[in-house]
Amino acid sequence: MKRIIKGTEPPCLLKYRQIDGANYDGYHPKEPLKKALLAEQGYICCYCMRRISEENMEIEHWQPESKYPELQITYKNLLASCSGNRGSKKDNQHCNPRKGDTEITINPADYKNCENYIKYSSQGKILSDDETINYELDTILNLNIQTLKENRKVAFDTVIAVLNKKFPNKTWSQEAIKKKLEELSSKDAEGKYSPYCQYLVWYLSKRLNNP
Repeated sequence: MKRIIKGTEPPCLLKYRQIDGANYDGYHPKEPLKKALLAEQGYICCYCMRRISEENMEIEHWQPESKYPELQITYKNLLASCSGNRGSKKDNQHCNPRKGDTEITINPADYKNCENYIKYSSQGKILSDDETINYELDTILNLNIQTLKENRKVAFDTVIAVLNKKFPNKTWSQEAIKKKLEELSSKDAEGKYSPYCQYLVWYLSKRLNNP
């Protein structure tokens, strides 16, 4: 999970919200909203960090629409999630479809910075020392489903292989780590983050601080 810095909401959403009785279902078209959410998130899912686009994303209400109708078209409550195997059995779902109307404490768009509460294993598992957050990551969002762990591990192994090729003795230079960290922490020329980037940032930051 990567921290999301909320940007300016689309003018059409702001204008629509001024209408009496305005609600999420009545807001159309939703394409400008999707574009804004994708741009500020660097085209990765708000929870699992897989690559998303207008075609395969869902608009997530962090505070559930059914429980907080007053926030259903509040921009700071809206995130871009992947479709998380929607339509399959619940054990195979993750992110927005799995979360449903469940409330969670960890918020990728919160000022407290979700990144400070999360760590990872070398096998791609996402964890937290906070018991509540750990439960939310593992059970409510189902972020340790096998496919996601494997995808994170592939991204991890790819970066490690690049660095090992550059430094065959496996003693990476501090400058090389810093450069890779800067690359993974930044959006590319198309405004996109690398999928699962924060997992790699977490690991390389540890290597940098504990050479």
